[in-house]
Amino acid sequence: MITRIGIKPEHLSGVAHSLGKIMADEFVLYTKTLKAHWCVTGPDFHSKHLFFESQYGQMEEIVDDVAERIRSLGHFPPATLKEFLSLTHLTEQSREKNDATGHIKELLADHESILIHLRENIDGYVTAFHDAGTSDYITGLMEKHEKMAWMLRAHLE
Repeated sequence: MITRIGIKPEHLSGVAHSLGKIMADEFVLYTKTLKAHWCVTGPDFHSKHLFFESQYGQMEEIVDDVAERIRSLGHFPPATLKEFLSLTHLTEQSREKNDATGHIKELLADHESILIHLRENIDGYVTAFHDAGTSDYITGLMEKHEKMAWMLRAHLE
């Protein structure tokens, strides 16, 4: 069925493709946050285990929201690990230690990378695709990542 929401089909396709890349980033970060929850070690294990659980819960909601945004535009989101890894600009490689500080540094770098990517592309949703709704949606997504990044950063200060 054709989605008739005042945006040309080719623009809807462009937005959906862009959001698919964002969703891939979100899913990779969600997986890395799960890894931190499962694999963290050290004397602060319990508190960091709970902290990472809170963060992966937030990431799970973000992944679902992005997928539903894509569906609301009449397209299907990427939904396989192969697709996510081909679309993401993040790496699934661990660059830090398996302790809380190592996980926090890596997750913080990924949140900041996503924030930069979102900021660099937010205006295009309005100018290139004539989709102020997705631009607004991306603003809200940035705010979520800013808060999560702040929480991670606070552990390093």
